[in-house]
Amino acid sequence: MILYYFFSIMTLSLIGLLLRYFVRPKRNITIGLFTEALKKENSGRYEEAMISYTSALDEAKKTPFHGSMKSKIIQKLKVLHTIMEYKGNFHLNQRHNWY
Repeated sequence: MILYYFFSIMTLSLIGLLLRYFVRPKRNITIGLFTEALKKENSGRYEEAMISYTSALDEAKKTPFHGSMKSKIIQKLKVLHTIMEYKGNFHLNQRHNWY
């Protein structure tokens, strides 16, 4: 009788674990947006990367478990903002230097 309860509990817990594994989403939305933004940044599309990083930051703020992800995204946004300012100043200076 005890073995019957033991095997039934083990079977139910195994079914529960399998359901949990197959039902839950495979990737987190925040991580997906972060990797998408990283690909855009690496390909030189900085404006699109900033939009994706901002979306990832909004998603990270919704969940309490992404503290380190929030700081990474904020750092990336700061770097991209600096790069875009530099590119703007570089193009502005090139137009004014005629020689």
